Amino acid sequence: MLSTILTYTGYVLLVIGCFFLVVSSLGILRMPDLYNRLQAGTKASTLGAMCTIMGVGFLHPEWWVKCFLLTLFILMTNPLSSSVLARASLRSGVKPYKLVVDECEEYYRKEKEEN
Repeated sequence: MLSTILTYTGYVLLVIGCFFLVVSSLGILRMPDLYNRLQAGTKASTLGAMCTIMGVGFLHPEWWVKCFLLTLFILMTNPLSSSVLARASLRSGVKPYKLVVDECEEYYRKEKEEN
């Protein structure tokens, strides 16, 4: 009984993970600029990868600890890397699509003048 529940839960998580990974790839293709693509790719792919890895953990309980640690690593590193990439892009001069107010422009201008 428990094995059946774990198997069905694993397959459901795999399907959910694959769905979010496909949505992430579509978001990367369809979004207009780097920052929107970065957000679409990071948020959806983080959830998709986490669900997929946890689904494998449910299907193979002997791998549960490794899958859990991988999920924690992805949860901690993907948002951080996304933030670093966005900040580096902004500092290098990549302008966002349809920018209304750039609150960081003055800060980065002062930073460039100091260096």
